[in-house]
Amino acid sequence: MGLTGRAALLAAIGSVPVGIWDPGWTGILAVNAPLAAACACDFALAAPVRRLRLARSGDTSTRLGDTADVVLTVTNPSGRPLRALLRDAWPPSSWQPGTETAASRHRVTVPAGERRRVTTRLRPTRRGDRRSDRVTIRSYGPLGLFARQGTHRVPWTVRVLPPFTSRKHLPSKLSRLRELDGRTSVLTRGEGTEFDSLREYVPGDDTRSIDWRATARQSAVAVRTWRPERDRHILLVLDTGRTSAGRVGDVPRLDASMDATLLLAALASRAGDRVDLLAYDRRVRALVQGRTAGDVLPSLVNAMATLEPELVETDARGLTATALRVAPRRSLIVLLTTLDAAPVEEGLLPVLAQLTQRHTVVLASVADPHIARMAEARGNADAVYEAAAAAQAQAERHRTADRLRRHGVKVVDAVPDALAPALADAYLELKAAGRL
Repeated sequence: MGLTGRAALLAAIGSVPVGIWDPGWTGILAVNAPLAAACACDFALAAPVRRLRLARSGDTSTRLGDTADVVLTVTNPSGRPLRALLRDAWPPSSWQPGTETAASRHRVTVPAGERRRVTTRLRPTRRGDRRSDRVTIRSYGPLGLFARQGTHRVPWTVRVLPPFTSRKHLPSKLSRLRELDGRTSVLTRGEGTEFDSLREYVPGDDTRSIDWRATARQSAVAVRTWRPERDRHILLVLDTGRTSAGRVGDVPRLDASMDATLLLAALASRAGDRVDLLAYDRRVRALVQGRTAGDVLPSLVNAMATLEPELVETDARGLTATALRVAPRRSLIVLLTTLDAAPVEEGLLPVLAQLTQRHTVVLASVADPHIARMAEARGNADAVYEAAAAAQAQAERHRTADRLRRHGVKVVDAVPDALAPALADAYLELKAAGRL
């Protein structure tokens, strides 16, 4: 009669209780007893997991699309060497799809009383804060037959910042700014609002810029040159309501607006203007005020990193009231919001006069490039219907923009890749016209 149940299990590991014996199990015991002994020894020689000490160091921030290296230091205070498979768990958006397994798992060997470092390389796919989850360690014996397993919580946060892809346009915009500012050989002709210097008249100069008193004192005709005023106040307002959640191309509208915000902030701070940021939907989501020229861009990037669209209708009255509190004196207010007819006509237009009577207002909106492609489609009945629908959407958008312009608002409407340079050009045009 063979052994069953608990007796069979105990016999398999070479430990049969007294009083239970079956001659048929003699061969099995002869084979399994050494294996059971080896397993027991392997388990006993595996380094304990709970006694390990873990600490983190490394990067605390990175730009979206770049990598961040987080270093995990594993200290083994026990008297047995650690041979382990380690999994450093982070949210799925911390890596490109399909790369998590290879990036988060490490084989580590730590001699008794020593420590080793392992590096986890993150490549986040979303903005915001990425927080580490837990570290799971499976400690093997020297034969690899048995293992101990445990988890440790080692907190760490990596902030994923907006990528600022429009930075490539900054040199050309700064060149135009220097031209307006009179720092190059090309001087502006009677533009700007602040007197700079006198120079000799050349054909093509605006005759209104001739300084007749200076001309009377010398033999040549003298003209005044101007430079844009400095220390103007610019308030950048990000609409974080439901319309900012829509994806245009490969990115949400909010991300494209952030990129335009960063380019304009970088340009305006170089021009000597003061730049503030307000993010709002039904309440203030971010507010950056009073930063110096050297600190404004890092402050804006850090504040926008954690912003996400809120699936609520933006309170236009609350946004306007908050903007007027943040900008009590005459300023340039740049609204980065939608040009959709309903939100503008029902929300923004009724309160727009409160902004335009005191401030210069620019509205920048992200256009959908897919609409333009649809408008050009031909070839079959479906394509023609799509083209008609796209043309109707474009016409409605143009009507909304015209209504805003009649209220004194400068409108910038461009696809995501073109919005940032177009908004920077609008700022420079206002500078050149002396409206700032």
